[in-house]
Amino acid sequence: MKALRIGLGSIFTVALIAFPAWSQKKEERGGAKVGGGYIPPRGPGPAKAQAAPRAEEPARTQAAAPRSRPAADMPGHPEAPHVHANGQWVGHDSGKNDPNYHLDKPFEHGRFAGGIGKGHVWRLAGGGPSRFWFNNFYWSVAPYDLNLCDDWLWDSDQIVIYDDPDHIGWYLAYNVRLGTYVHVMYMG
Repeated sequence: MKALRIGLGSIFTVALIAFPAWSQKKEERGGAKVGGGYIPPRGPGPAKAQAAPRAEEPARTQAAAPRSRPAADMPGHPEAPHVHANGQWVGHDSGKNDPNYHLDKPFEHGRFAGGIGKGHVWRLAGGGPSRFWFNNFYWSVAPYDLNLCDDWLWDSDQIVIYDDPDHIGWYLAYNVRLGTYVHVMYMG
């Protein structure tokens, strides 16, 4: 009888330890978790071909009013473009003809050669959305995305830079803490 109690106790203990770990892995496989240190293995693929979206306003300038935040795709997810823990980029679907990301002079300040993708995590060192930096590389958030990064910590958040396959001249800056991203321009 004592051996049975020890056996049942051991099974119960193992179940208590294993269930939370199993639940967490299941959540991560399903893509429900956002941010918290997850770094996507690659950037988004090109958006499916679609008709050109209409600009919300005529020509935008750096001082233009930002767009409203998109609705969250799942309960508990941010109301901003983000990446699920399964690598799915949510919100990068406007396609290459989106007038909000059109540039007359793409890569006007050159191309970023400091390291792109998962193996290159950068710590923000100062500034704000209109001009921020890390390791003497300077950047600016797209006017259309300005209010999508108002919760970023410009002096400490870690970001990863990815190529934008649809919008020539723009990169995507992914915030590791929040799991959100914005379009950014390399300033030199």
